[in-house]
Amino acid sequence: MAAYGLYTHIASNKFRSMLLLAGLFVLIYVLVFAGALVAEVMSDSRRTVNFYLAAATHDLIKALPIATIASALWIVIAYFFHQKMIDALTGGHDVTRQEQPRLYNLLENLCISRGIPMPKLKIMESDALNAFATGLNQRQYSVTVTSGLLNALNDQEMEAVLGHELTHIRNGDVQLMVVAVIIAGVIGFVGEMVFRIFFNGGFRFGGGRSSSSDSDRRGGGGGAIFAILIAAALVALAWVLSQVVRLALSRSREYLADAGSVELTKNPDAMISALRKIENRGELPGATSAVMEMCIDNPREGFADLFATHPSVDSRVQALVKFAGGHDPGPIALPSDIAESGDQDQPPLPPGPWSDPAPAPNSAPPGPWSTPPGPIRHS
Repeated sequence: MAAYGLYTHIASNKFRSMLLLAGLFVLIYVLVFAGALVAEVMSDSRRTVNFYLAAATHDLIKALPIATIASALWIVIAYFFHQKMIDALTGGHDVTRQEQPRLYNLLENLCISRGIPMPKLKIMESDALNAFATGLNQRQYSVTVTSGLLNALNDQEMEAVLGHELTHIRNGDVQLMVVAVIIAGVIGFVGEMVFRIFFNGGFRFGGGRSSSSDSDRRGGGGGAIFAILIAAALVALAWVLSQVVRLALSRSREYLADAGSVELTKNPDAMISALRKIENRGELPGATSAVMEMCIDNPREGFADLFATHPSVDSRVQALVKFAGGHDPGPIALPSDIAESGDQDQPPLPPGPWSDPAPAPNSAPPGPWSTPPGPIRHS
């Protein structure tokens, strides 16, 4: 299951992703068409459905250059400033080798071992256990790790997480996810504008211009109602499809990134134990859904798991056990979990090499007049 050995799978994944991203641009034009329908109805609400569809198509053709330029401008702005936006949302900041020698050395060693350029390293001050990679080109790539993850994972587990994020960078997942989020943001923005224009425009059926012919006015506003329903359906469809595309881009890549980490570190058990520790502990307070989709784990789920952006930890672990020969320890309890629950009946930790020897099973505890142990003397 080594990701870098499955070149055909990765190439196929990228090809499908590019098709999906091209589909997102088509959805932008669908929204423009929906907006044109709303505008035509607001201009004259006594026309037929056929008239509104023809007029909206004509408006779409005229608006195509403007829509394309506006979308391209948004993408250019996001291209240069997306990292600053993400850092503003998460509070991530750059760290140097002097500030985080352990984390910096782990990432640098992985990069050197495979000839991968060193991405920027960022720390996000949060008790959540999570990490994510961002960037659209070699100069922008960065890996962000939460302070909670840094404290909870040992070196081997942290190395596995860093290998996971480096695989996302090397496989091109990061660029595609960022672009998908950018375009999906445009779709959400345009869709919201369409609804605001209509609902805040004080529109009433039966108003508008009165110079149309009798044949165009058949229905007395019925055509306007159908046109509005079509526009609303198109906006809803565009939004749902944009979310589905984002989910497909995210879910399909986590398995390859897990496998790529194993290929880098040669340690499937470390990746498995890291996932078990991160499980259900990755929620980033204040982070948007777009940021959570880039993380190694996203605990946010929709109804019936339909809108979950990541495969479950169980399915990812089982894949590593099956294809990489790892061993699943099951759910792992962390000291923070015990402290939060306040449960004092936890089983004792096993003795370490410097622990005092345990008393014999049948020995009684020493009393106040017990003789301290000492050397045996013979008379």
